[in-house]
Parts: sequence; structure tokens; C-alpha cells
Amino acid sequence: MDETAASGSGMPQLDITTFSNQIFWLIVTLVVLYYVMSRVALPRVAAVLADRRGTITSDIAAAEEFKLKAQEAEDAYKTAMVDARAEANRIVEAAKAEMQAELDVQLAKADAEIAAKSAESERRIREIRDSALAMVTEVSQDITADVLGVFDAKADQGSVTAAVSARMKGGA
Repeated sequence: MDETAASGSGMPQLDITTFSNQIFWLIVTLVVLYYVMSRVALPRVAAVLADRRGTITSDIAAAEEFKLKAQEAEDAYKTAMVDARAEANRIVEAAKAEMQAELDVQLAKADAEIAAKSAESERRIREIRDSALAMVTEVSQDITADVLGVFDAKADQGSVTAAVSARMKGGA
């Protein structure tokens, strides 16, 4: 049992008699891994990293270009807004001026019509007043002549007219 226990016990990697063989295969494996990594894997990783770096650099450059274009577009937009506001203000002012001019013309026309109607009304009032005064004078003369006739007073038409005219003017 001693032999089987001594030969079968423990891990084979820790068996001192196989160390030289294990070290040889370790060195061979490390050399193969180094060769595969340095010739195949690392160049591919380096190419992917270089590709990414190039893509990132070009994307950053494109982003800067788009940023400049966006800034230019924003400046153009602001300029267009300022111009549009100025144009709108100009149009509003022109419309106000046009409406004010039209209003002034209409007011002048209305004032002229009112003045003409007022003058016509004053003329008619004057005519009516003159006509009424003439009628009152005539009626007064007729009544005065009739009253004098009732009292058997004799007066000629000229003296009746003179007396009525004097009384109408405010005399005694």
C-alpha cells in the first residue's frame, strides 16, 4: 500500500520528476501564445483601435463642421427675424399712415359737408326769419289798420306802416 499511496498521492503538477517536462511545455506554450498574439490578435486589435480613432476624429471634425453650420444657420435665422420684424413694423407704419391719410380725407370731406349743410341751414333760417318778420309786419299793419278802423280813427297806410316799423325796431 505504501507504493500505491506514494505514487498515486498528490497532484501530478507538483511531482518533481516531471518539472523539467512541465517547464519545457510552459515555455513552448508561452512562445506560441506570444507569437499568435503578436502576429495575429494584436495587429487586429491595433487596426480596430486605429479605425475607431479615425472614426472618432472624423466624427468630431464633422460635429465641429455641423456646429459651425448650425451657428451660421442660427445667425441667419436671427438676421432674418430682425429683418422680418423691421419689415413688419414698416408695413404697419405704412398702413397706419395710409389709414390716417384716408381718415383725414374723410374727416375733411365730412367737415366740408357739415359746413355746407350748416351754411344752407343758416341761410334757410335767415329766409324763414325774414319771411316771418315780413309776415308779422304785414299782419301788424293789417291789424293796426283794422283796430284804427274800429275806433273810427283815420290813418293813412303810410303812417300805419311807419308806426308798425318803428314799433318792430324797438321804438315807441
